[in-house]
Amino acid sequence: MGSATITNVGDGKEPPLRVPGLDLSREYRAIGPLLLKAVEAVFSSQNFILGAQVAEFEHAAAEKCGVAYAIGCSSGTDALWLALEAAGIGPGDAVVTTAFSFFASVSAILRAGAQPLLADIDPETFNLDPGSARLCLESAAAPVRAILPVHLYGQTADWDCFALLKQEHGVLLIEDAAQAFGASWDGRKAGSLGDAAAFSFYPTKNLSAGGDAGMVTTAEDTTAQRVRLLRMHGMRRRYEHEELGWNARMDTLQAAVLWVKLGFIDEWNAQRRVLAENYRRLFAQAGLIDPGPYPQNGVVLPNTRSKAVHVFHQFVIRARRRDQLKAFLRERGVASEIYYPLALHQQPALRKLGYATGAFPESERAAAEVLALPMFAQLTFAEQEIVVAAIADFLS
Repeated sequence: MGSATITNVGDGKEPPLRVPGLDLSREYRAIGPLLLKAVEAVFSSQNFILGAQVAEFEHAAAEKCGVAYAIGCSSGTDALWLALEAAGIGPGDAVVTTAFSFFASVSAILRAGAQPLLADIDPETFNLDPGSARLCLESAAAPVRAILPVHLYGQTADWDCFALLKQEHGVLLIEDAAQAFGASWDGRKAGSLGDAAAFSFYPTKNLSAGGDAGMVTTAEDTTAQRVRLLRMHGMRRRYEHEELGWNARMDTLQAAVLWVKLGFIDEWNAQRRVLAENYRRLFAQAGLIDPGPYPQNGVVLPNTRSKAVHVFHQFVIRARRRDQLKAFLRERGVASEIYYPLALHQQPALRKLGYATGAFPESERAAAEVLALPMFAQLTFAEQEIVVAAIADFLS
């Protein structure tokens, strides 16, 4: 999950960007009339919360994800909480998740009243390492109800391994698919792999709303019905509250925007993969690729597993002297971003979890080396050449 700078405007102190990290104005130029027509229809209907467009988007998104139910909500963070709560996870339960992700992956577990148990990552994919998750399951003091793998940067976690852990330990699998709309594992789409899944449509995501929005997917009717109940203050009949829910409804305006963009998402994701391959070609031509998993004299490029279809929500390299490289790129007018500068156990708000520095060496090393380069469907090959040339100059 998370946020990023999405404009291409200088602040008066630094030169304007030659290559933005994300430029949504290009997307708007391509589909603006369709978006305006969809938004105008909402204003004409005057139905701004859970209107007809929400149901239309939910139906289309469920079909796109290959799952029975998709339930729109107010944000990706709320989607995570709704998925956990609807699955019956709460006080007394433990949930295993990654030590390297956006804050909401853990805060949603805490909000559900459960105990987060962190595990380390695979240094090649940055996703939750199944071996580390297994050790966590086997050593946990509290009953573990679920594993919450994150499909980080747009690549699904190794689902064969997590399905085996589910079978062996009887746990639920909840997908944090916030960054992975359209990604897949062995032909199955993100959102259809686990018992439930959470998506974010924050404006920087590959499928983005015009503000905050999210979605829960599941194949289970009882889970879907409970998500719908919880997102409406636990209310099925007007002003009759069956349980303590939350105000987590999807705005009709956001659903209208998302329904339009859903028609383009396959094309945009395919273009992201083309751009990722072009980055790989340019780095190879420049002789800058280190085999990894850790950088030496060059950069380590993203590793895509053979069963995974990556959507490259972010194109994340590993580099030594990462912070200096980021500053150098900014001087050259090239945007970049760090997702994430701290592992989750290093976050001030999560120190109470009791993990010391050094507990998750792969996550901590990734936090010191990862750098996201410009990546969005409308990025040009010429802009990519500027990015790689600047990195080559820094490393020379």
